[in-house]
Amino acid sequence: MRLLITAGQASDKTAVPDLLVGLPAAGALVADRGYDSRAILDLVAKTGGQAHIPTQSRVRVQRSVEPALYRRRNLVERFFCKLKHFRRVATRFDKLARNFLAALLIASTRLWLRAYESTT
Repeated sequence: MRLLITAGQASDKTAVPDLLVGLPAAGALVADRGYDSRAILDLVAKTGGQAHIPTQSRVRVQRSVEPALYRRRNLVERFFCKLKHFRRVATRFDKLARNFLAALLIASTRLWLRAYESTT
């Protein structure tokens, strides 16, 4: 998973090229309908991956998406929900983007380590 800080008024679509740069050829990129654009699909295909992005409802020809793979997107949605349990992240106290990104990375690391905690 990669995190990137963008301006609040910027579209999420504009950050996709920066997030994909330097990644190894991924087998699949799973995203929601908001990322359905020809530029993103071409970029994923150019890197050797396969995009699993549902087509927006206004498009006549609908692309098929593997349902089992698309359901795994839920893991990412739950991750962002858990991030919001960290007060510093949820309230965005930090004025500087680098400080906010550092808080995000610390919270993400704590969530990752929580998976390895012993519950017994």
